[in-house]
Amino acid sequence: MTEEKKVEYLELIYDLIFVYMIGRNNSILHSVENGFVTGTVFLTYVLATLAVIQIWNLSTFYINLFGRNSIRDHVFLLTNMYLMYYIGEGTRLHWESFRTQYHAAWGLILSNIGLQYLIELRHYRAGDPEAGMIKKMMAVLFGEALIVFLAIHVNPDRFPVMPFLAVLFGISATWISSDKRKASAIDFSHLSERAMLFVVFTFGEMVIGIASYFEGKFTANSVYFSLMAFLIVVSLFLSYEVLYNRIIDREMSVSGMGYMLIHIFLIFSMNNLTAALEFMQNEAVSLWPKTLFLLSSFLLFFLCLFALMRYAKPDLGICRRFLLPVLMITLVFLVLMMLLREQMYVNIAVSVLYVYAMFARIYLFGRRADTDIS
Repeated sequence: MTEEKKVEYLELIYDLIFVYMIGRNNSILHSVENGFVTGTVFLTYVLATLAVIQIWNLSTFYINLFGRNSIRDHVFLLTNMYLMYYIGEGTRLHWESFRTQYHAAWGLILSNIGLQYLIELRHYRAGDPEAGMIKKMMAVLFGEALIVFLAIHVNPDRFPVMPFLAVLFGISATWISSDKRKASAIDFSHLSERAMLFVVFTFGEMVIGIASYFEGKFTANSVYFSLMAFLIVVSLFLSYEVLYNRIIDREMSVSGMGYMLIHIFLIFSMNNLTAALEFMQNEAVSLWPKTLFLLSSFLLFFLCLFALMRYAKPDLGICRRFLLPVLMITLVFLVLMMLLREQMYVNIAVSVLYVYAMFARIYLFGRRADTDIS
């Protein structure tokens, strides 16, 4: 039995740069025109967010497989941490002026991780399963890096989707190239813990985001809305906490690729929720778009949580008896939010009731997990 991999101190230091990046990405959405962010601004936000989360995902996967907390690991991680500052500086509304430094840093980070796999390859023979997996990951990393470097020389006005192609290539190629049958090299306990820590950091940004509800005069109105916003964040955090602590089987033998990909979109939904909660009290943002943005963010968050339940403890799984109440609660929530969209006092209360109803379903599912295993 192999020794369980521990989350190292350096990994936590490395994650701090992504806390900074979460704030940089969310700042893109602070520009509102004609009642909402423009399509171009929103797509820039989506690209910047997914690109950063993917970098974290690829770094974490390498550390899980081959990280030894060595001097070499320190050098490569700190180099990527340094390069991330250039991506952060280029993460802004008019990013075209910073396109070269943004893409150069992005491509170098991907190449850096690919180089680590290349160095690791010398420890294995051509026929070893690990050698095949390493070559696949190198193809993904260097392939995406090539697209990113090419994007520097392509006019974004003529071909604006080049960076999106890089992200889509990286996500899809990583999924396709992963060997889901051979999971012995993955320490799923370490992988799930790393994902949990990134989620916690993202919740930290959400806590900062709702601080705006506490600004202004101390009135009954401000207390009500600040309390509702706080309760929403608490419920979302508790839902993930129960999922991670009571439901996820962190000892299972899986490749972990699907688990990490789900977390890419889970963290993306949390970034959206942070922005959506800020939008809800912003009178400059039109009612319909900010309501739809909030609803879609809630739906994506809980969809990702339920998708993670495929990694539940033995003999547990999502059944029709569990899903039907969830679907009915969600349908009622959507209808009420649409009908009461102009009644801010009421619809924020409806949002609180919805997230706690979903938390109750997840909590009861976790209780069943404890009962069945005991």
